[in-house]
Amino acid sequence: MGTKQLSGSIDEADVRRADSLAREIFSDVANKWALLIIEALGERTLRFGELRDEIEGISHKMLTQNLRMLERNGLVERTVHPVVPPRVEYTLTAPGQALRVTIDGLCDWTHRHLGHIEASRHRFDG
Repeated sequence: MGTKQLSGSIDEADVRRADSLAREIFSDVANKWALLIIEALGERTLRFGELRDEIEGISHKMLTQNLRMLERNGLVERTVHPVVPPRVEYTLTAPGQALRVTIDGLCDWTHRHLGHIEASRHRFDG
């Protein structure tokens, strides 16, 4: 998918519009792996392997793809240290930290309503 160029139009910020830049960004960051990566990084700096160990079930490929996407969107900073073997570290940028506040709210919401959702699923499936 090509990157849309911001035209200055208010429509670019409307996530309800299929052709908006905001929807493209929303689509990028509103996936389970991106959310989990942002939550796992928190205020820490982690290496690739450490990050993979923090997120149960994520594959090498999915972690790589999502880290690249988050870096492209300016939410994660990748630092390569010139040592042998190369040491690569990831940390959240200021916008990534701001998004983390929202993700923390989503996590809190999930914890608060988990019992209700579980009971509703049980009733629906039964």
